[in-house]
Amino acid sequence: MIDLVGKKILVLGGSSGMGLALAKDLAGRKAALTVAARSKDKLDAAAKEIGGGVATRVLDARDDAAVEAFFKDGTVWDHIVVTVGQGGRGPLPSMSMADALTAMDAKFWCCFRVGRAAKITPGGSLTFVSGGEGHRGQIGTTLISSINAAIAGLTRGLAIELSPVRVNTLSPGTTDTPLWDRMKPEDRDAMFKRVADSLPVKRLGQAEDAAHAILFLMTNPFTTGQVVRADGGGDLL
Repeated sequence: MIDLVGKKILVLGGSSGMGLALAKDLAGRKAALTVAARSKDKLDAAAKEIGGGVATRVLDARDDAAVEAFFKDGTVWDHIVVTVGQGGRGPLPSMSMADALTAMDAKFWCCFRVGRAAKITPGGSLTFVSGGEGHRGQIGTTLISSINAAIAGLTRGLAIELSPVRVNTLSPGTTDTPLWDRMKPEDRDAMFKRVADSLPVKRLGQAEDAAHAILFLMTNPFTTGQVVRADGGGDLL
């Protein structure tokens, strides 16, 4: 078992999906865990699932001043994981600039804000979560592809600037998380089946798969500046 007992770990966006799966795993490892997200109600619900004395903090990472204030409390973190983002999908010609800027702010700039403000112990880690669209374009994903590619560039730059803190990014494939709840159930299930059938592993990604990959990036002392794909072999297709 990976020894994270007592390590100060922040999971930003840990109230649902991949972040919640990671937080539950970390609580079982007896980390000194803090989960942050925008919604207090979601944080309260997540805390009941996570258990283990998890601390919660309301933080909107889209807010420059809020992020600066959050990291000025004197805490030096051992590991920080950023799993936030929303929007960015749809045909580019019909996307408004307001929606495009909102999507960029909700993901890339959140990572940027945390990267410049956070205090992390030497040898600790900062891990972002992007997505498979960062290295492969397709109709309807031009903006999110650009956002994820920008996070990859941020990862490489920060790995040098923040050294010896390690900085990495997980690029997951299609994963069964609340992100897809906005779809009609029958459309979502059909899409999930289509994706699973197309992958070499013949199944859909689960939030726990992403959590396991993030744990590797957090704890491997010889890995930095990398974008690691956990996509069921989707990049091979």
